[in-house]
Order: sequence, then C-alpha cells, then structure tokens
Amino acid sequence: MSDAHLTARQLDEGAPPVDLTDEPIELSNRAPDDATDRAAVRGRRRRIAVVLLAVLALAGIAAFGTWGWRITQQKDARITTPDTAAGLTRDDSERASSTADYLRSGLAADIQLDSSFGAVYQDPADARRSVLIFGGTTLLWQPKRDLDSLFGLMSDETGAVTGLRDVSAGKLGGVMRCGSTSGEGGDFAVCGWADHGSVVMAMFPFRSVDESAALLREIREAVQIRD
Repeated sequence: MSDAHLTARQLDEGAPPVDLTDEPIELSNRAPDDATDRAAVRGRRRRIAVVLLAVLALAGIAAFGTWGWRITQQKDARITTPDTAAGLTRDDSERASSTADYLRSGLAADIQLDSSFGAVYQDPADARRSVLIFGGTTLLWQPKRDLDSLFGLMSDETGAVTGLRDVSAGKLGGVMRCGSTSGEGGDFAVCGWADHGSVVMAMFPFRSVDESAALLREIREAVQIRD
C-alpha cells in the first residue's frame, strides 16, 4: 500500500474528473420554487375569478330585468268602481258616499297618488257585511313599503291592525296582506294589495281574514285595469 498523500494519487485511467463546486447538489429535477407551476396556479385562479364575476353579473342582469319587466307590466293601472263587483253592489247612498270620500281623502293626504278613489259595496245577502274599499294609482317603486304605510294609516284611524300576514295576491301579482282591527260591532278584517301601479285597502265587517282575502282578490279582478 502506498503512503503517498491522497491528493497525489493518480486517477484511474479513463475515469472523468469529478468537478466539486460550491453549488448544492439537487436530488430532483424539480426546482423548489417552480415558476411555471406558480404561473399556472395564478392563471387558474384568474379564470375562476372571471367566471364567478360573470355568473354574478348575469344573475344581477337577470334580476334587474325581471324587476324592470314587472314594473313595466304593472305601472299603468287604473281603478274603476263598477256597479257590481264579486257579487256585491255599489252603495251610492249619501252616507256611503260620505264614508268613501272620507277614506279617500285620508289616504290622499298621507300618500302621494296620481288618482284616488273610495267606494262602499253592499252584500245583498247581509247589509252588515258591506265592504269599504279605497286607494289609488301611481308608480310605486316599493309596493310592500307603501302598503305597510297604508296599514300604518289605518292603525292611526281605527286602532292597531293586528295579526298582519302575507296572503296570495292572485293572478294580478304584487303583494297582498291581511290583518284585523276593532270597530263598532266587534273585530273586522282589513286587507290590502299593492303593486307597481296601485295601492288599495279594504275593510270587511263580519268576515274572517281568509274569507276577506279571497273576496278582495275577486274585487281586484273586477276593478283593476292595466293599460
């Protein structure tokens, strides 16, 4: 065995020299911070964000389109007071006309309307079950808010309207709510509807809330006209 210093030993013939540098030796072909992968991840995230924004934008456009179409459909409303409606007969007596005018004037003083009306309809089967109806027409941006304002006016005039709840507005759409309040002879139902063209309230002595809601839907179909 040679005692020569290791650095003096000759390399085996034919073996290439090993170049030792200060750089670390990598055990994988993948870099620790692969720029290509990071760029791909960012690209995917951008695409997802764009898709989400597009979906939200389309949803917003659809909602606005539905709202706009509903306004266009409902805004040009007229209310008539035919001689008969839903099996009831209009009462043109002085007392009924005075009551209807009082209700109409009170409404017009609190809610700005293009036109207002009031009427009393008698039930031929029972004079105690007359229906007092009043309201008006105008462009309403928030029908539910205006209907609630009308219920607030009713509370000021007759006492609190309690048990308010949403009921079906029928084929003419919009919102309809009913409750009850106290008056001469006991409790009676109060129902109203509002859409983007009208807001109307009606009082139903000696009728239940469910019966009154159904009757108001019939009356509405007889008195409301859309141009």
